[in-house]
Amino acid sequence: MDNIDSVIHFLNQRGLSVATAESCTAGLAAALMAEVSGCGKALQMGYVVYTEDAKNSCLGVSLDTIQTFGLTNEKTAREMATGALSRSAANLIVAITGTAESDDDLNGIICFAFALRTTNGYRLFSETKKFHGSRNDVRMAAAEHAILSLPDIYLKLQDFPEL
Repeated sequence: MDNIDSVIHFLNQRGLSVATAESCTAGLAAALMAEVSGCGKALQMGYVVYTEDAKNSCLGVSLDTIQTFGLTNEKTAREMATGALSRSAANLIVAITGTAESDDDLNGIICFAFALRTTNGYRLFSETKKFHGSRNDVRMAAAEHAILSLPDIYLKLQDFPEL
């Protein structure tokens, strides 16, 4: 899908509710969804967890995970997603963490994790992407990617094993 309106329509047609767990995007993904009329059925809540302490206290991300793997890592994103899943009634989660601005190799590297609630547990998928541009260009591109990916990820997760 190429626009957020069609993503909201897709989610609403399937009775899916989304929670976001956002670090570097600081709520942009939830805000993009909220711009669409009718999003109230699809957008359940959003967490903005910018600091290590916030990731730990709000979503239960292990401080050992953060210290071992860092904030720009799929393991951290996966723990953000499962933490949001366990703390919300949403059945589809998108988590975003990464580095929108730095002078090293992590510049523009964003990690995403998607979790889908199932009858007996959940399914989980993660990926890492590199975006280019200014700090805010990277943040916006990451937020857009996360939301526009939801339909494809949802369909992909149907074939994943339950955890």
